[in-house]
Amino acid sequence: MNFQFYSPTKIFFGKGEENNAGKIISEYGYKKILLHYGKNSIKASGLYDKVVKSLKDNNIDFVELGGVEANPKISLVREGVKLCKAENVEMVLSVGGGSVIDSGKAIACGTKVDFDPWQFSMGAEKPEEALPVGVILTISAAGSEMSPSCVISNPETKVKNGFTSDLVRPRFAIENPELTYSVSKFQTACGVVDIMMHTLERYLSDETDLDLTAEFCEGLLRNVIKYGKIAVDDPTNYKARSELMISAGFSHNNMMEMGSKHYFTVHKLEHQLSGLYDEVAHGAGLSVLFFGWAKYVYKSLPEKFASLARNVMGVDEPDDLKAAEAGLDRLKEYFVSLGMPVTLKELRVGEINIEEIADRITKSDTAKVIGFVPLDKKAVFEIYKSVE
Repeated sequence: MNFQFYSPTKIFFGKGEENNAGKIISEYGYKKILLHYGKNSIKASGLYDKVVKSLKDNNIDFVELGGVEANPKISLVREGVKLCKAENVEMVLSVGGGSVIDSGKAIACGTKVDFDPWQFSMGAEKPEEALPVGVILTISAAGSEMSPSCVISNPETKVKNGFTSDLVRPRFAIENPELTYSVSKFQTACGVVDIMMHTLERYLSDETDLDLTAEFCEGLLRNVIKYGKIAVDDPTNYKARSELMISAGFSHNNMMEMGSKHYFTVHKLEHQLSGLYDEVAHGAGLSVLFFGWAKYVYKSLPEKFASLARNVMGVDEPDDLKAAEAGLDRLKEYFVSLGMPVTLKELRVGEINIEEIADRITKSDTAKVIGFVPLDKKAVFEIYKSVE
């Protein structure tokens, strides 16, 4: 396949790099920024004070907006857009994980337009200009620190949608693995699944023409499997945290899809779940739905699932279908070993209305979920039903 590859984010990696935030921003020439973050964790950890000191030491003027939640909300994005316009902000500095970064990206795009920024997420408008975005990463998961994607939730309509634009690729990402030490075992495990899914959704494709890309994917998956378990069991293991942090960005910066198609079918299945049930962590939803989807489609792409089994999961089986099945079983065992759910019941959100989800995802069965096996409403229902 013909393809383009573009990954301009500059990484400042290592211990103490967060103390250089102001210097880095100053070198880019920005004088006034939005400091964007979640709730109380960056203040409790002391990170907020370090960042503010660095900004002041380098004469960077700033306004701030905290309060980003998991599954970032369009309401806070709108608030951020209003603030940035009023204060003539020149760039957005997102301090946090994927939710904070995506919220910052949406604000960056919304600041440059006169219409509701939700139009980007709904696909009604495409960004033509955006404020630059920088990142100080505090969790290894979404890979948004190097990606062109942005996913936002609308609680009013219970819709969770994303948009993609190279305009929102962060200019830089400050990555100190020590900042992830305080991430809980559960959220660390959710991050491991999210990192893996960004590569799995690219690797399990019906068209992959570049062997090097497949090697990249398999190597990244093996690496995350190895160090993900170590990080969950030993949260302050710097080596493990480092490997996850680097893997997160490269899993989602398009390097793993060179010469291949990607559909992100499982992500589309999951977004509606966490859109309707806000308490569902994205990684946990992916952990459940991947196996429902994989069992539904693997016979349509047995050679690729078999490659995953042999080259990543260590399965020694010559028959493709048998190898694929064994590989999926081993992968499920690994997710379980991390403490991840593999059934809807384990999400503990009460009764999940599968009929409503299937109806929403397929727009009342008028649209299929794209993939090498397109999914109509009946297929979506069956996938969800299989992981009850």
